[in-house]
Formats: sequence, structure tokens, C-alpha cells
Amino acid sequence: MIPGATAASFLLVVILGAMSPGPDFVVVTRSSLAGGRRAGVAAGAGVALGVFAWVVAIAFGVAAVLTASAVAFSVVKLVGAGYLVFLGVKAWLAVRRGDYGDLGDAKAAGSLEAGAAFRQGLFTNLLNPKVAVYFLALLPQFLPADGSTLQTLELAAIATAGTVAWFAALALVVGALKRFFSDGRVRRGLDAVLGSVLVALGLKVAAETA
Repeated sequence: MIPGATAASFLLVVILGAMSPGPDFVVVTRSSLAGGRRAGVAAGAGVALGVFAWVVAIAFGVAAVLTASAVAFSVVKLVGAGYLVFLGVKAWLAVRRGDYGDLGDAKAAGSLEAGAAFRQGLFTNLLNPKVAVYFLALLPQFLPADGSTLQTLELAAIATAGTVAWFAALALVVGALKRFFSDGRVRRGLDAVLGSVLVALGLKVAAETA
């Protein structure tokens, strides 16, 4: 078992990492804007499942193989970059259409459903091999020298819980500002900004060397 103090420290580091601006943050924020709190929480859950999958892959050595292979790393990275650009273009198209409905109306035109938001969060995280690199560097700091696979899986569960907690809080904050974000002009401006950020992140990821 992971000692309580170690688990608490790891949880704090994971939450602080999740709070840093990046693709996951942008996707959850836009999901909350496009579909309300439910979609935002679903996107956060998708991100958290991606984190869990990466840590489990590390526990069984799969992630180490990926990061050791320049070709595999580059393929996953480029696919992930393309996906971010795709999401950004979707945001731009929403701006062009201007189909903004009330966040509280799940059937409103342009409203993002929870299932779609979950998939966006999941794929954004899974297609980002930098997440594997991050946890490959982080996990040894919280595992004993003779750490077992079970202890790594414990950390995976903690990382998942911390990620869900942060992104659920983010979605709730955006949801609490529903009246402000329900304004079509505000939503249009935010979609334009967030879409541009997603495209820029995608191009940045594609341009980076492994």
C-alpha cells in the first residue's frame, strides 16, 4: 500500500498538473460552454480515464516502449495534434453558424452531449504521449525502490480521482456562470478564442520534436 502522506502528496501534484493550461483544460472548458456542467464533467471524466490508461500502461511497461520508439511516439503525437486542430476547426465552424442555445437546454441546437464530450476528453488525453512522459518521470518519485505493479495501480487510481475532482470543479464553475455564458455574443467570442487556442496547440504539438 502507498503510505497516506505519499498518496496525499501525489494527489496534490496531480491536481496542480491538471490545473496547468493545456489541451485537456481547453477541451473541458469548451465542453462546459457548449453543453453545460454535465458535458464539462463528462469531458473531465474522459480526461481522467485517459490518465488512468496511461498510468496503467506505465505499470505494465507499455508506455516505456512507446516513449522509447521515436516512430511510435511521433505517430501518436501527430494524430493527437491533428485531433486538436479538428476540435479547433469545429469551434470555428460553430462561430460561423452561430447556433448557440441555452446551456440548460440539452436539445438546443449546437448543444454538446455528454457522450461526445466524454470522447473528446478521452481522445485528447490518450493521443497526447507527453502525458506518458510526464507520469514516467513523476511516478518514481512516489514509489519505493521495490515498488510493485499494485502500488503503481494505486497511484493510477489516485491520479484519476484527482483529475476528475479538478475538472469537475472547473465544469461547475463554468456552469455557475451560466447566465453570462448564455449570451450568444459571449459564447461566439469564447468559441473563437478557444478554437484558436486548440488549433495553435495542435500546430505546436506537431512542430515539437519528440
